[in-house]
Amino acid sequence: MIKRTLGSVVLASWLMVSGSLQAHHSLAGVYDIKSEGKVTGVLTKVAFTNPHGAMYLSVDNPDGTKTDWVMTTGSANTLQSLGFGNSGPNTVKAGDKLTITYFAARNGKPLGFIRSITLPDQREVQISTGSSSD
Repeated sequence: MIKRTLGSVVLASWLMVSGSLQAHHSLAGVYDIKSEGKVTGVLTKVAFTNPHGAMYLSVDNPDGTKTDWVMTTGSANTLQSLGFGNSGPNTVKAGDKLTITYFAARNGKPLGFIRSITLPDQREVQISTGSSSD
C-alpha cells in the first residue's frame, strides 16, 4: 500500500513539473530572433497581461491600405518595472504614434515580439534582448 501511494505521489509530481516546463517556451519557436523589423503606426489597443502582453498597432502601407499588427511584449511585471502600465514615465495609450523594433513571426503574419519602442516624445525604451529569459 505504501509503495502504491509513494508511486502515485511521484507520478503526480512528475506530471505537474513536466507540464510547467512545457508551458515555458523559447521566443525562437515563434519568432525569428535573427531577423529584426521596424514599423511605425498608431497604437489602437494595449493589453498588459501575463504571461505576455500585447500592443496592437495600425500601420499605413505604401499603397494606402492599413495593416493591423499584434506586437507581443514581455510580462506585465516586466513592463511595469520599465515604467509602463496605468501610470509611469513610459505609459502608452490608444492613439499614440509609436515606432516598434521587433522580432518577426516565423509564419510571416503581422505579428512581432517587441525589442524596443520609440515613444511619442522620441525616447527609445529597450523591452527585449531576444534571450530565452525575456
